[in-house]
Amino acid sequence: MRSYIVLQVGLGVALMAGAVSVATAADDKTMVPIPKGEFTMGSNEHSDEAQHQVVLDAYLIDKFEASNKRYKEFMKGTGHPAPAYWDDPRLSKPDQPVVGVSWTDASALCKWEGKRLPTEAEWERAAKGPQGDNHYPWGHTLDQKKANYGQNIGKTMPVDSFPEGVSGFGVYNMAGNVFEWVEDWYDLKYYKESPALNPRGAEKGYNFANQGPVKVLRGGSWLAPETSLHTSHRFWNQPDNNSYGVGLGFRCARSAQTVSDEAAQAGRDAFIQALVAMGAEKNADAMASIEKALASEPDNNEYLATRDLIKKSMNKK
Repeated sequence: MRSYIVLQVGLGVALMAGAVSVATAADDKTMVPIPKGEFTMGSNEHSDEAQHQVVLDAYLIDKFEASNKRYKEFMKGTGHPAPAYWDDPRLSKPDQPVVGVSWTDASALCKWEGKRLPTEAEWERAAKGPQGDNHYPWGHTLDQKKANYGQNIGKTMPVDSFPEGVSGFGVYNMAGNVFEWVEDWYDLKYYKESPALNPRGAEKGYNFANQGPVKVLRGGSWLAPETSLHTSHRFWNQPDNNSYGVGLGFRCARSAQTVSDEAAQAGRDAFIQALVAMGAEKNADAMASIEKALASEPDNNEYLATRDLIKKSMNKK
């Protein structure tokens, strides 16, 4: 009976820790984990938004647009110059989104933080939410109270504004406030030829009016009209041009760590062996097995919690 109880406790802790591991997939509360999944990218709004199915691996995206506070830390740490409009009193509070940045500026900050710019597909999935089809981040009906656009307010708002307008994944201000740079080059016809799995954008950008190839912008801004707010809307600009400066910002993303199927299965097998050994009160064997499980997935929270439980059992003897 005692062995049975210990095994049940071990399984309970494992299940509990498994639930926690999903909730804490991001390293901190400033990023939102987006699970692997399929969604319909594009819309019927414009010819360059042809609908097509996309499958993305798991990734993380910033919960908020990059703020002036973050950009100031980046400048201090790297010597990077200040962007345009840095001293504009309408736009320069620490919790407002940084504006006046080029694609090059945005990419540099993301790399400094150990991140990268999101791909266009990653940005759109995070905006459309788990159901994968929201016309606006919050649903299908425009609501002036859920976004900053069309000069309704006359300035940018703090990056944590409009909590009622978050996407289904909990990402803020994916409609309005500032346009956001993404990783991809822009091409009008790319959606008609893009791969279904983890698209990375066109090989080169469309050269508008011989001004140079352009990168994609997403999300609309405090200046832009309501037509720019829908989750599939595409805009563009040259990567080193900040001509939309007062409404031009970004957020960062990061690929989720992945474990091969073979390593994951080996870890699960060792984990089950550890639970069985715990049930038999063979703590040394349990510890050996859980260490094998952690060798395959060092950051797995359920394995770490089980190891702690084994250690407590060993210390009692």
